[in-house]
Amino acid sequence: MPFGEQPAYLRVAGDLRQKIVDGLLPPHTRLPSQARIREEYGVSDTVALEARKVLMAEGLVEGRSGSGTYVREQPVPRRIARVGFHSSGGCTPFRQEQTDERVRGTWESSSEQEAAGPAVAARLRIAQGAKVMRTRYVFRAEGEPAMLSTSWEPLEVTGRTPVMLPEEGPLAGRGVVERMAAIDVVVDNVVEEVGARPALAEEAMTLGGVPGHAVLVVSRTYFAGGRPVETADVVTLADRHRVTYHLPVK
Repeated sequence: MPFGEQPAYLRVAGDLRQKIVDGLLPPHTRLPSQARIREEYGVSDTVALEARKVLMAEGLVEGRSGSGTYVREQPVPRRIARVGFHSSGGCTPFRQEQTDERVRGTWESSSEQEAAGPAVAARLRIAQGAKVMRTRYVFRAEGEPAMLSTSWEPLEVTGRTPVMLPEEGPLAGRGVVERMAAIDVVVDNVVEEVGARPALAEEAMTLGGVPGHAVLVVSRTYFAGGRPVETADVVTLADRHRVTYHLPVK
């Protein structure tokens, strides 16, 4: 299915989900009724019902007997710090996410400029609304979808440079460290946080899972002199993969 051509219920669910993420529908707020969704989005009762089911399966909303459906308050994640990361020369995006040399893989990507939302702005330490380059990846191992990744780079760092588009130009398809070095930005630290959550419907569809299945999310940020120059979320189905770190002893 080409990117952007989604069933109506997923488009409605995606819009409501974004409102929840952006705080327009804060925790404990009642989700618009089925009739309201039908009227606002011009869809059928069936589509409105399925969209609400998607949000419930993703753990974003919950039903309260005799009262309706409400936005859930999401728990505050606890940080697990991991150390020992080191870069390797000639790293491609696939190798950047899957370091097992025995696994052969390919990737597909799509980049576009957008305004940084609150979460991305906080991770990159830039002003909300500042321009970033967002790149979405689908990584395949032995031809099968294995991982998804969405990365954001501040255009105040890469804009109007040969590496502005990660998959175009003289360093197309290289890793973040090598691309940044080409514009005299030296990456000297990487921080990763690993967590789990229910899969979004679109993620499950691409990875071959079921909406609501747990996924592992590796949130990674590259730093140069203390400044974030790239941040990304790598997503994989939890029941199919394990994240393993090889930590050198110093």
